[in-house]
Amino acid sequence: MLEIDVPARLSGISKPRVALVLGSGFGGLSEAIENSESIPYADIEGVPQPQSGVAGHAGVLIVGDVAGVPVVVFSGRVHGYQGVSSRDAAYPARLASALGCEVLVVTNAAGGVNPDLVVGDVVLISDQINLTGGSPLVGWPGPAGGVPFVPMRDAYDPELRTLALEAAADQGVTLKGGVYAGLLGPAFETPAEVRYLRAVGADVVGMSTVPEVIAARALGLRVLGFSLVTNAAAGEGLSHIEVLEAGERARESLAELLVAILHGL
Repeated sequence: MLEIDVPARLSGISKPRVALVLGSGFGGLSEAIENSESIPYADIEGVPQPQSGVAGHAGVLIVGDVAGVPVVVFSGRVHGYQGVSSRDAAYPARLASALGCEVLVVTNAAGGVNPDLVVGDVVLISDQINLTGGSPLVGWPGPAGGVPFVPMRDAYDPELRTLALEAAADQGVTLKGGVYAGLLGPAFETPAEVRYLRAVGADVVGMSTVPEVIAARALGLRVLGFSLVTNAAAGEGLSHIEVLEAGERARESLAELLVAILHGL
């Protein structure tokens, strides 16, 4: 089933309003969490266990407050390319729903498909394209045994996007808008694939996020999403180290932006 019960290890925590999934480059937000408690994923029953790890993903759940907002933060995530199902890759959204969250904020490192994007740009995701080959809703009968046909027209909440733009303006951060394409990975895209992605309307591309957003919408959570452009898709000499280095350079401004957005909720 898509719905899950709250793990016993988390049964005593205060009800969070917002869940955040921190991808590569966004880990700096964890330093802004007050009254925090960190719980390794390995200590929480039911958390999907990937067949392989990924540098830059801590694998820790953090509960606490940011700007007075009770939050649960997923520092690191699992990906389909690590050998888990699409439903397991959507676990953060499923647990956020079980904990009673209203909003899911997803972040990721992404390759820039739109040639106008440069390394270090932050993209406010307006829509997504699912090219992963899977969906977390496969086999799910729908809420209360209904139907699993989930509307995705406003998958990324328009009101939350407006709030993000206002917070960015106040912080002096430039947000680009764009469509996120999710692929399975773990190979980076070929030049031909990048040309295809441009042709179908993608601005950035990555290997996460899409399952989480589909599950979140199915479970009634509002979604806000950001991509940090850490490399040019199909760029020469592309490596995961390049991704992590770009994230490190942007971490402080990204953390301040996310805190400002949470303050406005």
